[in-house]
Amino acid sequence: MPAWRERPRSRPDVPAARPHASTNAWRQVPNALSAARLLAGPPLIALALLHQQRIFAVLLIAALATDVIDGWLARRFGVQSALGASLDSAADVVMLICAAAGVAAFHRDVWHEHAVAIGSVLTGWGVVCAFALLRYRRLSSFHTYASKLAGYALGFFIISLFAFEFVPWLFYWATVLSVAASAEELLLLWQLPLWRADVRGLYWVLREKS
Repeated sequence: MPAWRERPRSRPDVPAARPHASTNAWRQVPNALSAARLLAGPPLIALALLHQQRIFAVLLIAALATDVIDGWLARRFGVQSALGASLDSAADVVMLICAAAGVAAFHRDVWHEHAVAIGSVLTGWGVVCAFALLRYRRLSSFHTYASKLAGYALGFFIISLFAFEFVPWLFYWATVLSVAASAEELLLLWQLPLWRADVRGLYWVLREKS
């Protein structure tokens, strides 16, 4: 065989190529974004109390945007973990509290006119968190399809409310999805004796058991 056509032989003394440092760095971004949302909670509450609506809206919308980004990055690099799931769940609870505080501070008409619907959303999330803490000693991190859809709907509604105006159909759609997702999570808490992350939904859990 001509020399120019010979394939290079592997050398045992040459170490295998390692993943690029930038790839490893990207793997840490999802948890960092979830932690940033957690840290944004106290400043957002302070801004609501100080009636700094513009700064509050910018910071809240930026925090909500990271919720989509960190989930995509975790799936893109295959770095889903129990720690990441727990951080994401805790950050979601903090963002919901901050959003409710913002609505109460800057959109009192919406708060008063739709108190029952808002209360149902907050109560549903609160009951799920309480039962998860009692059952697992930690927040549930099921991240079901229904909860993701409800989270996106709530996020779009909050962004629309603070950036543009109140959209009734989006508000009611987000409310129905959120209450339904909370009901499903309560059933999952009853069905799953051990903590699990990233459960697609009640249908798949029941199919596993059957």
